[in-house]
Amino acid sequence: MTHTILTGSARTALPGALAIGKADPAERLEVTVLVRRQAAAELKTRVTQMARAGAGPEHLSREEFAARHGAAQADFAAVRKFAAQHDLTVVQQDAARRTIVLSGTVADFDEAFDIQLQQFEHADGTYRGRTGAIHVPSELAGVIEAVLGLDNRPAARPHLRSLNGSAPAAATTFTPSQIARLYDFPTGTGAGQCIAIIELGGGYRPRDLTTYFTQLGITPPAVTAISVDNAHNRPTGAANGPDGEVMLDIEVAGAIAPGAHLAVYFAPNTDAGFLNAITTAIHDAANKPSVVTISWGGPEDSWTAQALNAFDSAFQAAAVMGVTVLAASGDHGATDGVTDGKLHVDFPASSPHVTACGGTHIQAVGTTVLSETVWNDGPHGGAGGGGVSAFFATPAWQNGLSAKSTAGTIAPLQKRGVPDIAGDADPVSGYRVRVDGQGLVIGGTSAVAPLWAGLVALINQSKGRPCGLINPTLYANQAALTDIVHGNNNGFVAVPGWDPCTGLGSPRGNALAAVL
Repeated sequence: MTHTILTGSARTALPGALAIGKADPAERLEVTVLVRRQAAAELKTRVTQMARAGAGPEHLSREEFAARHGAAQADFAAVRKFAAQHDLTVVQQDAARRTIVLSGTVADFDEAFDIQLQQFEHADGTYRGRTGAIHVPSELAGVIEAVLGLDNRPAARPHLRSLNGSAPAAATTFTPSQIARLYDFPTGTGAGQCIAIIELGGGYRPRDLTTYFTQLGITPPAVTAISVDNAHNRPTGAANGPDGEVMLDIEVAGAIAPGAHLAVYFAPNTDAGFLNAITTAIHDAANKPSVVTISWGGPEDSWTAQALNAFDSAFQAAAVMGVTVLAASGDHGATDGVTDGKLHVDFPASSPHVTACGGTHIQAVGTTVLSETVWNDGPHGGAGGGGVSAFFATPAWQNGLSAKSTAGTIAPLQKRGVPDIAGDADPVSGYRVRVDGQGLVIGGTSAVAPLWAGLVALINQSKGRPCGLINPTLYANQAALTDIVHGNNNGFVAVPGWDPCTGLGSPRGNALAAVL
């Protein structure tokens, strides 16, 4: 059997990681194989048409999408045959998601994909990984588009920041409902909508949610935990850890749209787990989310090209089905926390089919915003992520835009610019939430994605139809946002119009409801 390299699958070890030996050949694992979609050219055309604000084709139902653009059964059969030849077991397959999950030992997968899995020791912990490319049988070249899960290094981190210790004298914190009033969100509850929340660790306690919403005078929303790849709602008891992320997402989205159903998809923090959570949510025909909010991510160059393309393909599918996807742009400014002296953007926020959410610092009295600037707490604090992708092409709605660096250089966008929009993210003007039985103030761009998700749910309810991909409309209606023109994110400067600090700006809720 001859093999060929799977395009975009090459991996390198984490910086500073040390290979300490071969992975246990008897260790069992599950691996996600993504096969090509049917009528890919037709889908690309539909997505291109959606780049024109207000002029895109009608959204497809999930059933229509699966029939037109899901996996072909012949391709699944070819992968099953390949699996059987290497003693790999098919755990599940889903045509709409184009996903077939295989189970086997390290030795089986080493042979099947012509790789050598090893154990690596890293400052953040030990992980199973590989270096180099994955190989697939020549007859499956073009059929298999990605193989994820062989490597189980953490794929992403939560984008939240707690207001620790004694609050600065200038700290003024808010409930999510107060932020909604400051941003003039429309009335409504989001009834009839489902907001999907993606989580890669931690969990929530229902009694905390009941207490929190009751104290706000809000009827607690319906919240459902959904297991993906054997992950579950498992609170860790560490309020400043992943539990803080989970509770922040639920409490912000739930306070804005308490009538919406909140479906929380828990998955392992791996590239396969992350993708499977997203595709499960997007194609969930039972809960039918109209909005997906993602508060986890990692530097764009930490992902393989096959993963970047697989995630972006999922987000294109969401757009075609009328599902809005929002993602936090990161909390480490223009470097995204990478220490190589270069600028980096966060993924999945850098996907052009995601609405990337940056951060601001807000000062307000009552229901009046006094000022709003780029969130930047200095070199040792947090700052809103943003910059220019090194991978994704400039989308049509960003053609002609430029970015101004802190050095004063102005350059036209050569690739996708991040973020698209912004909202309050500074912990100093953060959100009052409840996590693991205690009250906390949390900020970060993690708060911005569920804030906007709640707003989109309200608009979907009022219109009686989903907004879908909102980026083209936002860029064509910039007056529906408040332009942020002061501050920087340690790499780029805020300017009139779009910039890589706060995008088009923060929401003017009722104005957005009028144009979306």
